[in-house]
Amino acid sequence: MNAATPSEAVPRPGRPAMAVLLLVSTLGVMGGATIAPVIEVIRQSLDVGGTAAGLVLTSHSLAIAVASPVAGRLTDRLGPRLPLASGLLLYGLGGGAGMVTDTFPTLLASRLVLGAGASAVFTCSTVALLTLYRGPEQDRVMGWRTTATTGGGFLYPLAAGALGNQSWHAPFAIYLLALPLGAATLLVVPNSATQQHEEPGTPTRNGALLLLRRHPKVLALCGIWVASTGLMMVLAVFMPRRLDQLGVHNTLLVAFYGTVLSAGAASLIGLGYARLTARFGHAALLRAAAGAWTAALLVFAFAAHPGPLLLVPLLTGAGSGLAMPSLTVLVDRAAPPDQRGLATSLQGTALFGGQFASPLAFGPLIDATSISTGALIAAAATLCILLALFRLKDPQEQSTDPTPEPMAASDSPAATEQTTTRPTTETSRPASGAS
Repeated sequence: MNAATPSEAVPRPGRPAMAVLLLVSTLGVMGGATIAPVIEVIRQSLDVGGTAAGLVLTSHSLAIAVASPVAGRLTDRLGPRLPLASGLLLYGLGGGAGMVTDTFPTLLASRLVLGAGASAVFTCSTVALLTLYRGPEQDRVMGWRTTATTGGGFLYPLAAGALGNQSWHAPFAIYLLALPLGAATLLVVPNSATQQHEEPGTPTRNGALLLLRRHPKVLALCGIWVASTGLMMVLAVFMPRRLDQLGVHNTLLVAFYGTVLSAGAASLIGLGYARLTARFGHAALLRAAAGAWTAALLVFAFAAHPGPLLLVPLLTGAGSGLAMPSLTVLVDRAAPPDQRGLATSLQGTALFGGQFASPLAFGPLIDATSISTGALIAAAATLCILLALFRLKDPQEQSTDPTPEPMAASDSPAATEQTTTRPTTETSRPASGAS
């Protein structure tokens, strides 16, 4: 492979590009959350069972998990701008189709189209941010991305709940926001194409399996994505039932426990993430996240009153606010620059695959035992993750990546002075394998 020439350097991003990419990031979690407030109305209107209604909420996650590696390969070949714009088009059309759909098969098909678009939205927006911003500025931007993502996680469901009073079709209009964002992506987002390319005529050999085999640290980090997402879904899925057992039936309070507090905690962590990383490092923050998740699951298992349960969304939100940007940056540092898109796409496969599989794994277990038993088993698993993370060390940013400095001085004056150095506590990234 040849290094990129100066003419191939990535243009410095401006504030419009940053704004568009952060707005796009708000779409990442709205796939199922947007229609969750009206899912029971959809079930009754289409005359389907609970399992079929659940597929309406989760089928897009399966599509994301399957399609993400394709989006990653396209991103590595073309740069993120065109695949991102195309993904936003699919996202808007697939999601918005629910406005005019009146049968279950067509609704399910539209959700799969939505998922295919969402795979590109997640992968390409992440790659664009990772490539356009480097060094300490990258940590700051990843924190802002977490705030944007979690903010969308409670704003869009609230809007959907309000629109759902008109009809169950109305909340699907929210997905149409992706269409103007797709046009804006083509206009303002630099095409931060990969910095290294295969020689002409070289056969394609950089598949996902080969990437994971050559860089096992990427595999380990994606494993953390799968496990942590699946385990946290235990809280998301079974919190309403736990509250019902404790006498909380008001749907607004249920939403407060399930969405608002956790999203608010994650958003606040995201705003301060760069300072936390500069002081403690990515690995330490990831360990703190696993500890917060373990504590949340223990409180969930033993709480006998709704009051202590308020700690659960606060702890899970804080853990997610620390883990999401940390895992994203660590995977980026562990993968070669010319496979940044593929490595990022594997995070999408892991994240949404864990979401899809969690109810299938824990649902029968909890039905056969109890919510407390399921939560204790999940807590034991997160404790194992915490212990394993003590082997993880902070890598340095790859010195071979010729991506230029982050945003222009007019956008962030302090950042230009910081990007020339890394914290002295960091150690060099191993060529492969977990640290």
